Amino acid sequence: MNRLVYAVVTGLIGAALLHIIIILALPHYTGRDAFTRVKALGPSNRFVSLKDHSDLAPTERAEGQGLSNTDPFLKVAACHFDLTLAPLRLLAPAGPSFWSLAVYDADSNEVFSMNDRTSVGGDLDAVVASPVQVAQIRKAPGAALTQSIIVEHPGTTGYVVLRTMVPAPSFEAQARDFLAEAICAPLSGD
Repeated sequence: MNRLVYAVVTGLIGAALLHIIIILALPHYTGRDAFTRVKALGPSNRFVSLKDHSDLAPTERAEGQGLSNTDPFLKVAACHFDLTLAPLRLLAPAGPSFWSLAVYDADSNEVFSMNDRTSVGGDLDAVVASPVQVAQIRKAPGAALTQSIIVEHPGTTGYVVLRTMVPAPSFEAQARDFLAEAICAPLSGD
């Protein structure tokens, strides 16, 4: 009887582990993970505003294609990057009532986040760099980077999500302008 109980318990634990592994690996094999979907939005090193969910065609909504903004009180833009050649510079002037930024690695793990309250003067000024690039920046900081927040990114690829709040329809133009003016570009060697 003990052997039967042992076999059943071992089988259940094995089945549970197998299901967990399959569920966690599924996005990687289906191409539907967040990084792949952000890459499909457009070229690297450029913020691309997400369409509002209501603006999507009915077939796109039904199939869940692409990324969309489902919250009517937020406007969202995303930018994917590769740090192989140069660090990434993120810039945007102070503008809307609230904005937030999150940096993710290629596996969609959040590496860093900030908002207008934790920035210098409400402006977005950040540099995303690999550990080696961070060491180089700190060794010889440029005058242009004195107010920048340096973010150490563990890998070479990832994406950035920039959100701004639209508490009323009258704020929508300001939010769209803020996202359109935001810069996501390789750090120049000034």
